[in-house]
Amino acid sequence: MDLLALTDFNLVARHGGFGKAARATGRPKATLSRRVGDLESSLDLRLFERGARNLKLTEEGRALFERTGALLAELDETAAAIASGGQRPKGRLRISAPMLFSQTAMGRIAAGFALKYPEVRLEVTTEDRQVDMIEEGYDLVIRVNPDPDESLVGRAFLRDRLVVVASPHLPRTTGGSGAPGVARGAGERQTWHVKTQGGRSTIKIEPVLALSTLIMVRDAVRAGVGAARLPISLVAHDLADGTLVNWGDIDGPEIALWTLYPSRRLLSPRVSAFLDFLKQAFPNGTPDELAAYIGR
Repeated sequence: MDLLALTDFNLVARHGGFGKAARATGRPKATLSRRVGDLESSLDLRLFERGARNLKLTEEGRALFERTGALLAELDETAAAIASGGQRPKGRLRISAPMLFSQTAMGRIAAGFALKYPEVRLEVTTEDRQVDMIEEGYDLVIRVNPDPDESLVGRAFLRDRLVVVASPHLPRTTGGSGAPGVARGAGERQTWHVKTQGGRSTIKIEPVLALSTLIMVRDAVRAGVGAARLPISLVAHDLADGTLVNWGDIDGPEIALWTLYPSRRLLSPRVSAFLDFLKQAFPNGTPDELAAYIGR
């Protein structure tokens, strides 16, 4: 594929027409039209629907534009950085982050990063679903215990663990039934296996509430309605103040937050800067460091 023709195609697609792209870049309109035509011929595809007054990407053209636009921008930035001997990060940085981390820490982290790197336009989207980084145009994703993916590389930058917490006034059992519990979602199990200083034990729960976010679950537990499984970083201040007590650590794998990016793409200065910033924010990656971002 002709890289120059691909670049001109992206210019036309970004500006929405040959004339607009020519005026914005100072390139001859005829040259842009010829190169896009050559690209269509080499691919044996029609990339634009050409009307009398407007130009519209075909489905194939839109897919090509979405997949190649970010890659070409990274190549330009890399070449400029090499030519100048290195430069400050700049341009758009799109990040997808999970809901709880976004609610508790991402606002302050994003603000600090923006102050340090004012030429970077940081955009953070909060979602817990698995995103397609290439299709959806993300530079970096933050995920909890991600499944292995050969197309992505990254590292764990923060670790946490689940604990069962409750009001100190809540009894662990009521008669022959289990303790009242607050579940995240309707499908949470009713028996929790925990580890304590005295060994392993089982806590039976009778759910009285089902809530969709961990912040809601924590607030309900604070109100004394029941016990719940929560990350210790989210309730560290409550445990320290004695307003909640720890019934035990959940017997299972730890929680690890990972930063991930496509292995086939060059690591841009923007992404490198953000990874370094996270390392400075969480130098040891402990729950206490995350708890410091969370208000009482």
